[in-house]
Amino acid sequence: MIAHPSLVRLQPGRSKRILSCTHAGAQCVRNLSAQLSETHEMLRKTCREFAEKELKPIAGILDKEHRYPGEQIRKLGEMGLMAVYMPTELGGAGLDYLAYAIAMEEISRGCASTGVIMSVNNSLYLGAIHMYGNEAQKKKYITPFTNGDKVGCFALSEPGNGSDAGAASTNAVLEGDQYRINGTKAWISNSYEAEATILFATVDKSKKHKGINAFIVPMPSAGLSLGKKEDKLGIRATSTAQLIFEDCLVPKENRLGEDGAGFKIAMGILDAGRIGVAGQALGIAQAALDCALEYSGKRQAFNQPLHQFQAIQVCR
Repeated sequence: MIAHPSLVRLQPGRSKRILSCTHAGAQCVRNLSAQLSETHEMLRKTCREFAEKELKPIAGILDKEHRYPGEQIRKLGEMGLMAVYMPTELGGAGLDYLAYAIAMEEISRGCASTGVIMSVNNSLYLGAIHMYGNEAQKKKYITPFTNGDKVGCFALSEPGNGSDAGAASTNAVLEGDQYRINGTKAWISNSYEAEATILFATVDKSKKHKGINAFIVPMPSAGLSLGKKEDKLGIRATSTAQLIFEDCLVPKENRLGEDGAGFKIAMGILDAGRIGVAGQALGIAQAALDCALEYSGKRQAFNQPLHQFQAIQVCR
């Protein structure tokens, strides 16, 4: 990270060592930037401008009012950012995972909630169907979810099991050409806005993690209800709630992947999703640093701005 000019004012005894470290860090950033393609640089610039103009000014209001940023999500969809690495033939932007990480970082820098909505739709919902779905499922459940008009969610966590994919107590019983599903999923992001979810349920408890299936469940569906919206400490512009399945019937054709492959699918999707989560973390951290840096220049103490004190400079 390149040092801010106003912060490089250090005591003689330490300045050489610290400035040397600062120079090395700046060189690393320049080297990394040089490795980005023209497409990646353009994407970063576009996402940053969007975040600064469309998200940053309203992020606090959205969070305080628990308001879903529908207009902004649709604009992100028009930009291809709700389906960054989905193939163009399915309606996606056709970019790579590096592009996805860059987009996640810049959008999350402007609004953490919007970053979560974008991440869940890209990685956990679309990513699952793209990696493990058949052609009919991809056409039906990917393409309509790429332009921001619709978003999906991912139902893995449970009240008693957390996100332990191998311990799903939600069960699915095959009855002819459909599954009867009962159980409760917890802490599901995008729950109130989603129009489909990836669901994990146990079909054969005796097989443990090999007895779990994954399903695509349209929302709303008969037998599927939503719990109350959770009042979280932050990221409140995206809804989080329980999904409650009570004799919810799901067609057999909506099973995702092979019979018993649910655990493998969950692990694969979570691994891929961590790229987006890392981008979110970087963006949020950068936004926090930006705020702290701005404040340190405005706040006066002992007749000078905070950023003139060495302890603040070292932290920077």
